[in-house]
Amino acid sequence: MSWLCRHAARVGSEWASSACPWRTCSSTSSSLQPLSSSVLEELTTAVGGGENISTASSVLEQHDHDESWHHTGPAQAVLFPRSVQQVSDVAKCCSRHCIPMTPFGTGTGLEGGVCPGQGGIQANLTKMDKIREVNADDFDVCVEPGVTRLSLNNYLRDTGLYFPVDPGADASLCGMAATSASGTNAVRYGTMRENVLNLEVVLANGDVIHTAGEGRRARKSSAGYNLTNLFVGSEGTLGFITSATLRLYGVPEAVSSAVVSFPSVRSAVDTCVQIIQAGLPISRLEYLDKNALQAVNSYSNLHYAVAPTVFLEFQGSQASVDEQTQLAGEISGENGGGDYQWAVDAEKRKKLWTARHNAFYAGLALRPGAKSLTTDVCVPVSHLTDVLVDTEHELQHTALPYIIVGHVGDGNFHVALMIDRDSEKEVAEAKTLAINMAKRALAKGGTCTGEHGVGMGKLDLLRDEFSDATLAAMREVKKALDPHHLMNPGKVIPSPRRYN
Repeated sequence: MSWLCRHAARVGSEWASSACPWRTCSSTSSSLQPLSSSVLEELTTAVGGGENISTASSVLEQHDHDESWHHTGPAQAVLFPRSVQQVSDVAKCCSRHCIPMTPFGTGTGLEGGVCPGQGGIQANLTKMDKIREVNADDFDVCVEPGVTRLSLNNYLRDTGLYFPVDPGADASLCGMAATSASGTNAVRYGTMRENVLNLEVVLANGDVIHTAGEGRRARKSSAGYNLTNLFVGSEGTLGFITSATLRLYGVPEAVSSAVVSFPSVRSAVDTCVQIIQAGLPISRLEYLDKNALQAVNSYSNLHYAVAPTVFLEFQGSQASVDEQTQLAGEISGENGGGDYQWAVDAEKRKKLWTARHNAFYAGLALRPGAKSLTTDVCVPVSHLTDVLVDTEHELQHTALPYIIVGHVGDGNFHVALMIDRDSEKEVAEAKTLAINMAKRALAKGGTCTGEHGVGMGKLDLLRDEFSDATLAAMREVKKALDPHHLMNPGKVIPSPRRYN
């Protein structure tokens, strides 16, 4: 057994059992010894040479965090594999030596999912950046981890097709699959879970599998277990996603976007709920509270009214867009909404939605130097108004700067609290507010995370969302695919209650 396995067994004894050598994320990489020269030599060979591996402190520090406030310290080496075979060879080497492995893409996550909590290696997969196959007649595409959503849509520009799932950041598409990301278009097109047809995955032992069968890209299948959806949302804890086959959609004939403000939070959110309940095939339906509007106006040089506001987008034929806008206007008018401010041409629409996507950074600008403790929940749409209004009411009593934004068309909203990460008081207050928000959602039949994922930030909340038996079943799945708990350890699956 290598020194790292012995160290893991020592610091993670509360997870250990004779059947399953699980570990917690209680250790930090600062307490770990460097990888031996022989292991580094093996890893260097696995990735095809020294230019594809680094132990430089600057590179390690670039990879030890995402966009969240979480921080665990760096890994001991960062690898840059360029092929599936190289990823497989890395996994085999790490499995032999019991070295933790953490996948890394664009680092845009919000729950610390890429933080290397137990040292080991990080595999930056962005050098694998090929669009392997576009099947325009079948509306699907196969991409590697280095392909981002914007680069794919730019590549598809002349085909009349596009990939609509849009979390805001220009994230890796395979990383989006790993976190089951969604975003502003989910109300019409669904999340990554509905748009992934097949995945190529390298398991912890180096085996390469195709979750729907190699080369399979049928729109539906009832053959075998649904391994594709097992890996979508697994956050790198079950294997490395090295390619994803995705659904594509036709670029709509007509698109129109609008902004409308409301006198209160309740009237704004009620409007969104009623639009969904009316069955309008709206493509985007976004809520921003007055703090978010103020931040967005300042950050993006816009001049919208500082009030609870809804951003909308309609797609389809011109006739259907006209009908949708009329009905949505009637609903918002009945709830006290103001006049619609339209963005019809592509340039104005891009400016509007870029401003919405930059709300996270606009919020950070409210308190320069701060980090954002960002959380999200999702509830049944019929409970959205009450949960969001109650959350906003509690937040009014904090001195921490905050913004609320939401993909409210599917019951998902986010709160970003700007904190001094070095202030224990601020961190504790922000955590309490985030936990209260999650418990409100759970009490209404919702989930503690609609799209950010669990990472290391929401482990405890899973104990409230799932029964002990369900979590035990998840651990058995993890144990079957990663028996030594090497794949992104300390993420997604909380430790058993009996050990706490």
